[in-house]
Parts: sequence; C-alpha cells; structure tokens
Amino acid sequence: MLYTIAIVLILLWLLGMVSSYTMNGFIHILIVIAIIVVLVRVITGRKPV
Repeated sequence: MLYTIAIVLILLWLLGMVSSYTMNGFIHILIVIAIIVVLVRVITGRKPV
C-alpha cells in the first residue's frame, strides 16, 4: 500500500516537472513525501502483503 502511494506521488511529481506547473512547490512536497515513505518502508523491512 505504501509502495503504491509512493509510486503515485513520484508520477505526480514527474508530471509536474514535465508540465512546469508546480502549484507553488506542492509537487516538490509530494516527491519529498514519496521519498520518506520509501525510506521508511526500506528501513522497517516490511514485505508487501
């Protein structure tokens, strides 16, 4: 579940970078959240259900 959310956030960030429409930095906040989610998942070592 977290991995899927992270992928969606990364895709939204890439879409924002391509379209050059960042909504006052909102897309960059999304990529930071996506990276944090992935790091937490790697650190905790949980496997997908």
